[in-house]
Amino acid sequence: MIKRRQLLAALAAVPLAVHAQTKPLVEVWKSPSCGCCKDWVAHLEANGFATKVHDTGNTAMRGRLGIPMALGSCHTALVAGYALEGHVPAADVKRLLAQRPQAVGLAVPGMPVGSPGMDGPEYGTRRDRYEVLLVRKDGNHRVFATYNA
Repeated sequence: MIKRRQLLAALAAVPLAVHAQTKPLVEVWKSPSCGCCKDWVAHLEANGFATKVHDTGNTAMRGRLGIPMALGSCHTALVAGYALEGHVPAADVKRLLAQRPQAVGLAVPGMPVGSPGMDGPEYGTRRDRYEVLLVRKDGNHRVFATYNA
């Protein structure tokens, strides 16, 4: 009985913030005026991610994280040591974190309509086909997921 009381007392002493921080943190670099970036951040938050946003642009961070400039988009992010470039769906981020491949991260080059953040009412029913790319450490990439129009 004493051991149980000691355990309960120890658990009660742990700050609530430790218990609450079960969401993976995605740190995002974007332009302060970009609406689609804000919508992508909202998509991540709605799908169980915590976010920290830097309104400082993303080109320098893209290079620092190892995403080739040719695969660039309007925002760059970092989650659990992986880079995210562009409008990567939250489901693919979750899959990346579950599989933990040897890679730099994921990229959705450009700004395809229909991808998270590029799917608002201003685009109507338009949906472009796009690919989520797994970027390897040597700079090469392969298709991680495909979304059809």
